[in-house]
Amino acid sequence: MGMGAPWGMTMARTRSSAMADAHRLHLAQWLSPAFPIGGFAYSQGLEAAIAAGDVRDGADLQGWITAVLTHGAGRLDAMFLALARDPLADIAALSDLARAMAGSSERLTEMLEQGHAFGRQVATITGTAQPPLPYALAVGFATRALQLPTEEVLMLWLQALAVQLTLVAVRFVPLGQTEGQAVIARLAPLIAGLAEGYALATMDDLSSTTPGADLAAMRHETMDVRIYRT
Repeated sequence: MGMGAPWGMTMARTRSSAMADAHRLHLAQWLSPAFPIGGFAYSQGLEAAIAAGDVRDGADLQGWITAVLTHGAGRLDAMFLALARDPLADIAALSDLARAMAGSSERLTEMLEQGHAFGRQVATITGTAQPPLPYALAVGFATRALQLPTEEVLMLWLQALAVQLTLVAVRFVPLGQTEGQAVIARLAPLIAGLAEGYALATMDDLSSTTPGADLAAMRHETMDVRIYRT
């Protein structure tokens, strides 16, 4: 009889751990470049920056991504995602605010098209309806069902954005695959630290300040020859 409680507690912990591991795999699947939301088609203005000669090598790319994650769209999206994970959040109000804070027409299109595609895919996979939301909010809303801390979700989210932008540079600078991977590796400590902070975000923290990236996104709308949609 004395062995019953510890054994039961161990089994409960094992089931809980297995569920959390499964949820980590779901998250990795949803934020993988292979998840069919068309992420490969968007550069968030980086294509225009490369064409203008502002990003020419791995160091330039790392600086660009660092700015985006720390001060720009990456920061803003991460905070929106964190806020959307709260079951009590007004998701419709957050959606309106995210749309209003989009810095350009292409930025808004990217947010909405990827978000709607993400929601459709998750709904099909899970059988749970997902509202049409901007991408960061769609991920935040969907991951409410995952037994994972917001900090962990944000780490993979920010990593996925860094990978997406790096792939743009690998193709368009062009930047070698090895150098691209080195940039992603060097960004790991930054991403971990930012995720910890963004997980605690409030509505008062919502802001972004990257004029160079925002202007590049606007310039992209008028480029005569474009590979990427944004």
